[in-house]
Amino acid sequence: MKTTNENCFLLKGNIIFTKSNQNYEVLEHGYILSIDGKCKGVFSQVPEEYSSLPITDYGDKIMIPGMSDLHVHAPQYAFRGMGMDLELLDWLNTNTFPEEAKYIDLDYGKKAYSIFVDDMKKSTTTRASIFATIHPAGTTLLMDMLEESGLKTYVGKVSMDRNSPDYLSEGCAETSMKNTNQWLDACKGKYERTLPILTPRFIPTCSDEVMVALGELHKTTGIPIQSHLSENFGEIAWVKELCPTSKHYGDAYDQSGMFGGHDGKAIMAHCTHCTQGEIDLMKANDVYVAHCPQSNTNLSSGVAPVRTYLENDLNIGLGSDVAGGANLSIMRAMADVVQCSKLRWRLLDDTLPPITVLEAFYMATKGGGSFFGNVGSFEEGYELDVVVLDDTLLPHPQPLTPVQRLERLVYLSDDRHVVGKYVAGVKLF
Repeated sequence: MKTTNENCFLLKGNIIFTKSNQNYEVLEHGYILSIDGKCKGVFSQVPEEYSSLPITDYGDKIMIPGMSDLHVHAPQYAFRGMGMDLELLDWLNTNTFPEEAKYIDLDYGKKAYSIFVDDMKKSTTTRASIFATIHPAGTTLLMDMLEESGLKTYVGKVSMDRNSPDYLSEGCAETSMKNTNQWLDACKGKYERTLPILTPRFIPTCSDEVMVALGELHKTTGIPIQSHLSENFGEIAWVKELCPTSKHYGDAYDQSGMFGGHDGKAIMAHCTHCTQGEIDLMKANDVYVAHCPQSNTNLSSGVAPVRTYLENDLNIGLGSDVAGGANLSIMRAMADVVQCSKLRWRLLDDTLPPITVLEAFYMATKGGGSFFGNVGSFEEGYELDVVVLDDTLLPHPQPLTPVQRLERLVYLSDDRHVVGKYVAGVKLF
């Protein structure tokens, strides 16, 4: 093959990925073939027709698919690790809302968002679905910075027109939708890697008029949706008061056309206390669960029944949920989901076996990645997102298999161990 296309190349190293949550696919000192941003396959030897392509040899390092963060709040990154002694609703009023109000100031937004974007770029995350704030200009600023980073993301201007402090409320449905349309017009045709996503914060802060208008916008444009679902008992009770005709929290979204289905995509974060009715509706509508174990723990929300969601064949990935979660790392989220599932099994429901590291790895890669298309695996035809991990800073007294090394990295690694990163075949570093 005589191509000089810089997006056609081979990577060599210890390859680990999953096709399902049942098995690791492992190829030691193997090759990943990238053609025009997509994986052409993995090989133990370079196919003859591709022998002329350049090879980057990562030696004994580990190569895994890039990870997807299905739920993260960019403006909250500035106060991560603070206020963790509060529950959700008090935490929002005490920490989150005052901080998010600052993003009306673009100078502050640029300073704060630059830290978030830089750290996201250094992490194992290659794809993310991100909340911004209610401010159209600030949201566009964040999208500009993410586009430049090389990551592939969805970003949402948050909708909030009720039950919100005056300094962080759009006031009425008309103003809220005007702001949303202004933002969508500003980013139309502007980006290659950064796409808009409709983002009602959650039902308590969005009037029926806003939810219906967003539902119609979703239906006519196909722009996906992200929000929160059944995170906390207090929140669930509040939604029941606000939406007395709904069967459950999920139905309150569905009544407005904001719960996936009809060829539309939706991510619902947390799903900590979903009823069987909600589970059935999520499955019918292909809704994605963004499981955020660290946030659920930090804000005393509970332990989601992840095993139940897997057994019901729901779409499920992981979210850092900064700043409810104090850590941006999806590797850390993998460790958290395993640990939290063990506590649920031991203390709450011994009929639901704990989540394995393999299952958590699947959720972090292919499970969450599928929201973005064929992403999160090294199967042929998948977009080539690769993270290269170096565990030499974690010495061990005996030889370990690649899978054992990966499992140690899940619990022990930080961004220093990420030494290479590719998104859709484009090298970031």
